[in-house]
Amino acid sequence: MSSIHSISPIDGRYAKATQSLQNYFSEAALIRYRLKVEIEYLKALSKLDALGADAQKLAIAGKELSNWFDTLKDTDYERVKEIERITNHDVKAIEYIIKEQLDLLGLSEVKEWVHFGLTSQDINNTAIPISMKDANLEVMYPMLESVLQKMTEQASAWMPQPMLARTHGQPASPTSLGKEWAVFIATSSRSIRST
Repeated sequence: MSSIHSISPIDGRYAKATQSLQNYFSEAALIRYRLKVEIEYLKALSKLDALGADAQKLAIAGKELSNWFDTLKDTDYERVKEIERITNHDVKAIEYIIKEQLDLLGLSEVKEWVHFGLTSQDINNTAIPISMKDANLEVMYPMLESVLQKMTEQASAWMPQPMLARTHGQPASPTSLGKEWAVFIATSSRSIRST
């Protein structure tokens, strides 16, 4: 299909520039992050002494599901979408594919702990911020660092270049282009570090 049918320019003319963000913001990524939250929740439940024998089974299930998660294939994402077409519910589809995996692993007895006590928003409100954090740490911040590195080179090269400073819209004492660029870099770096 031609990119002319894309819903936004991000999937059309800018797709090449935003390709690295697919791992964080595509539908497959959302499925992956939701699965991760559900699996980590099961692993956390396994640490509750009150669950008795089920806690041990949940620990095994968590380990096995993590192994499956680490090797997710397109067929797994497609299976989630198949389930969603039946349930008409995206997070319920995540729950059901995990239960299917538990059946395949011979761990059916712990299926009812999947999504126990959770709402869809518990999953979404955890998965989406994690995807945003990962995108920032793994894509955005490294890009910003490379931009700041280039700007630092420019600041050094432009240090002797005089320029008229301004204050309150009026001409002020002379400064240098490199110095003003360095101030901007320092401010930007401080902002990045504080996030």
